[in-house]
Amino acid sequence: MNPTRDYATVSIYGVPFSKMTMQETVDWMTSAIAERRPTHVITANPIILMNAIENERHMRIMEQADIIVADGTGIVWAADYIGDPLRERVTGFDLLYELMKQGNEKGWKVYMLGAAPEVVEAAASRLQQLYPGIQIVGCRDGFFTEKEDEAVINEIIQAQPDLLFVARGAETQEPWIARYREQLNVPIMMGVGGSFDVISGKLKRAPKWMRSLRLEWFYRLIKEPWRYKRMLALPRFVWKVVRDKGKVKKK
Repeated sequence: MNPTRDYATVSIYGVPFSKMTMQETVDWMTSAIAERRPTHVITANPIILMNAIENERHMRIMEQADIIVADGTGIVWAADYIGDPLRERVTGFDLLYELMKQGNEKGWKVYMLGAAPEVVEAAASRLQQLYPGIQIVGCRDGFFTEKEDEAVINEIIQAQPDLLFVARGAETQEPWIARYREQLNVPIMMGVGGSFDVISGKLKRAPKWMRSLRLEWFYRLIKEPWRYKRMLALPRFVWKVVRDKGKVKKK
């Protein structure tokens, strides 16, 4: 069953990307928290979208998410190319920080799940230092098995967070959130990929000039060359959009 969306979207291969700006997105999520409305947030780039196109299970997860924001510049380009542009890119990393700013004022509770133990603990410490008004009510590494899911879920339920950030990689974090969203019952449940690595200082984010030129993907490839096979999805996505121009808005 697909959620009812009260905001404008553009469909790219059947995936509804939000047209809201960053500020509108934060305001929308603030309302979800105020109403205690369980919300699955997906921050998607072309790699994640291509995976959904080629994997029906992942496509269903995308369709059933409450909001999908355009994390990758390739998504923004594709929307513009088919004549239904997005107003701005809403990156998951920046969205996390904007939510922290809002939570700092409102005293929101945050649970951080994923990455290595030392990474998630360092990221939690850093966020608490930057935003003393938030409450870090739990942090746990992402190295647990399906048999341990129940214990992890119970720990999150007892903590009653307003925000649950899950950093377990796109192929793991989104299915995990989708599978347990009703049990978790957290207002904002959001996969954040490698964000904890950057927040903790383990990795550096691309310089601002590279981000402005939409070259963040290239910077990441330089820093993590082992990702090159995954990055091949980017030119495949561009070619697919160009080839399918009149059909991109259809599933």
